[in-house]
Amino acid sequence: MVMGKGAGPSALQVCQFVVLFLCLFPTATLQCKILKCNSEFWASTSSSGPEEEFCTALRAYNNCVRRTARTCRGDLAYHSAQHGIEDLMSQHNCSKEGPTTQPHARTPPPPVQPPPDINVPSDRPEVCHYERSLPRNAAPPNYTHCGFFGDPHLRTFNDDFQTCKVEGAWPLIHNKYLSVQVTNTPVVPGSSATATSKLTIIFKNFQECVDQKMYHAETDELPAAFADGSKNGGDRHGANTLRIVEKVPGQHVEIQARYIGTTIVVRQVGRYLTFAVRMPEEVVNSVEDQDNQDLYLCLHGCPANQRIDFRTFRAHAAESQGLGRERSGTPTHGFTYQSAMSKCKERLPVEDLYFQSCVFDLLSSGDINFTLAAYYAFEDVKMLHSNKDKYHLFERDTIFNSASERWGFSFLILISLVVAQLWTDLCFICL
Repeated sequence: MVMGKGAGPSALQVCQFVVLFLCLFPTATLQCKILKCNSEFWASTSSSGPEEEFCTALRAYNNCVRRTARTCRGDLAYHSAQHGIEDLMSQHNCSKEGPTTQPHARTPPPPVQPPPDINVPSDRPEVCHYERSLPRNAAPPNYTHCGFFGDPHLRTFNDDFQTCKVEGAWPLIHNKYLSVQVTNTPVVPGSSATATSKLTIIFKNFQECVDQKMYHAETDELPAAFADGSKNGGDRHGANTLRIVEKVPGQHVEIQARYIGTTIVVRQVGRYLTFAVRMPEEVVNSVEDQDNQDLYLCLHGCPANQRIDFRTFRAHAAESQGLGRERSGTPTHGFTYQSAMSKCKERLPVEDLYFQSCVFDLLSSGDINFTLAAYYAFEDVKMLHSNKDKYHLFERDTIFNSASERWGFSFLILISLVVAQLWTDLCFICL
């Protein structure tokens, strides 16, 4: 796939960058009013107009940002807005001197709905359709899957299945084309179990296909649009190769990024979010900085010190028959090991790792909604995974993968020792 550099920053990208910092660092911007400046500028430039009007709005935006200097000094969003204004001034040949009438918001035109036919029109650039952009005789792409759900449980692109703590903000995916970050909060006070309450996805601008777009969801707010209100990739020729489809309002959203062969499913189940993705292996491995990819959870899994021993927890639960604790404010009285298994069996008849994760979640939280989270996570696997023989994962699969890694490393050490000994013996003979 031929990868090119995107266009320079646009007004939309500047706004998105500011909004992203506000989402990721809310406490740092409580007193800083940069959001007000940003929203006024965005409202005044949301539809096309004469260049003079844009420059007037940009100067007004600059004045607004300067007035926030005292409260916003040191704020990353404030400084990014400053640099963005300078870039836009240069790109549009706007003078810093001139009218600065406070911009008035225009009524934006109704959003253009993508056509119901998902086939790519003939006038769309081939580079904006992943499979069509591949060389003619190339092998079919290998599609991989990653899922993140529940308390939380992670299925990596390599089909490893882990249960993790990972409280706070963590990157699931970070490559040349998109970044995905989740924020996890404790499910029960005092417990190591967490669940996802926020999700941010950034699609980076790509050739003539799409502008940079950001999608942000959090508990009780699962929007059917990107942060700028649009539902596709912007104004470029291949914009419709990135689009959002709302499956169930407030509960299920699908994001199709056909220019990179990727489909993302975001759900809200109960109070928490789930994430699932189908992505070509080439895109999965298109990392920009190998040295900073260790925390790319979908690729490398959770750090060892963040993993929860699934088998030990289950063994203790089975012995005590009563580790389920009642969550504050919920009518449930908790679950025993047997009652949790019975409840999970209703939705997940096969006792695979999705079933085991359901049991774990009920015992650790008492929240019955986690039964549905595990069920929908497995439904997403059936829709997104390319190998039906790997839909179900069992404990023996995880043990085998872990053992393979350990034995592979041990084998390398053994070979190194043997070679070192042979070299020592050879040197001794020569002497």
